[in-house]
Amino acid sequence: MLEKIKKIKENFLEEIKKTTQEKELVDLRVKYLGKKSEFNQLLKNLKNLSPEEKREIGPFANEVKKEIYTKIEAGITKIEDAENTEKEWIDVTAPGKKIRQGHLHPLSIVQRDIEDIFTTMGFEIADGPEVDSEYYNFDAINIPADHPARDMQDTFWISKEADRKKGEGIVLRTQTSNVQVQYMQKHKPPFRVIAPGRVFRSEATDASHEHTFHQFEALVVGDNVSVANFLYIAETFFSKFFGKKLKIRLRPSYFPFVEPGFEFDISCTNCGGKGCSTCSQTGWIEVGGAGMVHQNVFETAGYERGKYQGFAWGFGLERLAMMKYKINDIRLFHSGDVRFTKQF
Repeated sequence: MLEKIKKIKENFLEEIKKTTQEKELVDLRVKYLGKKSEFNQLLKNLKNLSPEEKREIGPFANEVKKEIYTKIEAGITKIEDAENTEKEWIDVTAPGKKIRQGHLHPLSIVQRDIEDIFTTMGFEIADGPEVDSEYYNFDAINIPADHPARDMQDTFWISKEADRKKGEGIVLRTQTSNVQVQYMQKHKPPFRVIAPGRVFRSEATDASHEHTFHQFEALVVGDNVSVANFLYIAETFFSKFFGKKLKIRLRPSYFPFVEPGFEFDISCTNCGGKGCSTCSQTGWIEVGGAGMVHQNVFETAGYERGKYQGFAWGFGLERLAMMKYKINDIRLFHSGDVRFTKQF
């Protein structure tokens, strides 16, 4: 596949040298970047490659695609500028008009940063429905029928008939963990996957709590996956995300879908672990929960019990954004106030 991409690039560079008309450039764009183009068909097959091949071929393919697009657009712009120059006279001494540019929301920036870091480590990005069945949101990930998370105070129920069969209720997902079993039912280990997305909780809103927020889920499954793998990946991610070397600390905890389960902290991003007001003089900041995937979850996905090991972990995107950009009120993210969002 790598040689095919190189050949496509060589052919394109030869053809673009011969173009002199805008229509020729448009035709080139269709030929090399169109939905039915040979290049686009190759890109669709990237998902079938091994992780090693993806790491080698994926970035190169993106560079080639970007180069082709840039050269075509630059050629079109050059021709249009030449035509416009002939048609009208421009007073170059007149003051220019300021163009108001749009910008990404801080949560979009954080999510893109997270996705970029994890894809460089060989992870794929998965997605799941925000409105999902009670089965995938609770039952499939080993949350008991009498678990407090199912109560109205925590869950937005779309459908909750008293005589419903087990798992047939409809909810706004309460965590991105609903992606786990749905992904595992369609894929066989080994794999690494992340699932960022919006979640919903029926709770009061204040400076640190929201009824609608974003979570990030990571799932790694294979034959010899251990907590040590989690620690390495977590330390690598947080160090890259915050741009400084950080450490991870684990504390025992309970989550129905993992065994063992633990809360994980990172060394304070403000003081480096020495102790300050941000970390309440402890040197650590609580970030999220994690653990080794419960074998009941593997069985629900159709895997043989005890055959695979894996870990899952997650955290809130708003919390990371607040830590990185020193934001003190989570409600600002959904306020719609452009005075806030235009700072990013």
